[in-house]
Amino acid sequence: MKRKSIIIGSIIVLAVIVTFIAIAVSGNEKTEETTADTTEATTTQEETETTVSREGMMHSNLTGEWVDNSIGMRRPAAVMLNNIKVAVPQSGISKASIVYEAPVEGGITRLLGVFENYDGLDKIGSVRSARTYYVYLAMEFDAIYLHYGSAHYADSLLNSDAVSNLSGLSGIGSTVYYRTSDRPAPHNAYTSATGITNGISALGYRTQTDSAYESHFVFTGDGESNSLEGGIPAGKISVGYRINNPWFEFNPADGLYYRFQYGAPHTDQMDGSQLAYKNVLIQYCNYSYYDGNGYLNIDVNGGGSGVFISNGKAVDITWNKESTSNRARYFDSSGNEIILNQGKTWVCIVLNDAKDSVSISETTD
Repeated sequence: MKRKSIIIGSIIVLAVIVTFIAIAVSGNEKTEETTADTTEATTTQEETETTVSREGMMHSNLTGEWVDNSIGMRRPAAVMLNNIKVAVPQSGISKASIVYEAPVEGGITRLLGVFENYDGLDKIGSVRSARTYYVYLAMEFDAIYLHYGSAHYADSLLNSDAVSNLSGLSGIGSTVYYRTSDRPAPHNAYTSATGITNGISALGYRTQTDSAYESHFVFTGDGESNSLEGGIPAGKISVGYRINNPWFEFNPADGLYYRFQYGAPHTDQMDGSQLAYKNVLIQYCNYSYYDGNGYLNIDVNGGGSGVFISNGKAVDITWNKESTSNRARYFDSSGNEIILNQGKTWVCIVLNDAKDSVSISETTD
């Protein structure tokens, strides 16, 4: 009897142990299944979050970055911007995808802001008069050219069928431009997104880029970077225009070149932001004078040498433009067209006999 009780007790203990093991194994399997499900869900969620839809978008012709088709296919607005000291800071300039700077009479510079997306901008300017070489630069982008008057040497080109322009001194001037009271004339004429749109509509200009238009620059692909292998260190670029004395300083933290002039950061009046660019181009040009009053005739339709600066490096380049209806193309020492990094670009037009005024140094000191 005693032996029988021992056997029964042993069987009960064994059953309890087996049951416990089964529960533990089942729980562990459930935990593994739950963990696997959670991991799979997390991975799927991460993949979903990192996948960006590019439907209805295209690479910008001006920056290489993704933009809506409606923006990328629209003709840019090329605005003649005042850069005399009494007229700075400018308004809306930080929204320009590309800015050209070139000297005019008296040693001052004027700027050409090429705006791809000007939507929502209520104040762009101040806007000044045209010069022939700026008109040719605007034509390289199939852009609508905005100016407030002109040197008469540019009039024949402005009045030709090759140019779509909105002048402040024309019959639609009050449609496109307005004046403010914070600065004296002629430094207080501005345009806006509404003014540009209404002006284009009033004159019936084509609103989309020509089907034959090619992107002005060649850009890196998504996630790629041009390190300018073999280039010299370029922490600071001093251009040498004698009135505003501009320079750029490289910020390794974000890979941008920040602009300074008149001894201070160059900012946008609308938001106070300092102007910064991924690429800087220096384009050396031949020139002559129209008259004894210092009106320059800068040749932006021929070719010459230059410098390409990006990502803290600088390399020598050449440039060439086959005709006034073509874009300027830029080449490295091997004859290959240069590849700009995606982002905004500032182009300095420098007279050939002023090359020595340009300096590029490793540090910003």
